[in-house]
Amino acid sequence: MPVTSSAIAATLDVRALHLWRGDRHLLRGVTFTLNAGELLQVVGPNGIGKTSLLRCVASLLPSESGEIAWCGNGIERCRDEYLGALAYLAHSNALKSDLTALENLRYGVGLRRDTTPDILLAVLRRLGIEGCAQLPARVLSAGQKRRLSIARVMSSAAALWVLDEPITNLDASGVALFESCMAEHLRNGGLILTAAHQLLLKGEASARTLELA
Repeated sequence: MPVTSSAIAATLDVRALHLWRGDRHLLRGVTFTLNAGELLQVVGPNGIGKTSLLRCVASLLPSESGEIAWCGNGIERCRDEYLGALAYLAHSNALKSDLTALENLRYGVGLRRDTTPDILLAVLRRLGIEGCAQLPARVLSAGQKRRLSIARVMSSAAALWVLDEPITNLDASGVALFESCMAEHLRNGGLILTAAHQLLLKGEASARTLELA
């Protein structure tokens, strides 16, 4: 799924981000820049703040200090543009169990952009779950549910993907398939910020890591 034209030369800047949880200084001046066509993978031990960082970037969690900027503008000054350019995948798949896979996708994507069943079916086909389109989400396997959630991100036409443990419940073939989708998104000028226990797109020049300590 091609990203929107606004992705061209898009840049995400995170500057001196601090976050406390009670008495614990969780994020300590985190700073990085992510440019179009780049993947940044946040690494570190469990509980170090990887999910909190992603939630701050996704504008779901306020930080104590620091700035997040999109294309040179603080996100508080371009909030609608920024949220329109962002797709977030959390640990939870956020699916409605009584809706079919296709209905879940139409609902999730339809809140953001106009689409058609044929376009959505093509994404399901790309992820190998077209045969699940008419099945209720509750009967899908854990891996199929994860692929469906990934399909929602891919169908969003968002430039910036923020992905928290995206390969959870995927088998080896599912991981390889998703990596090919990530590489395609980067080639189209997209940006990806992710946290995963397994490094993705290893060896790719566009992939780098940020270690939290």
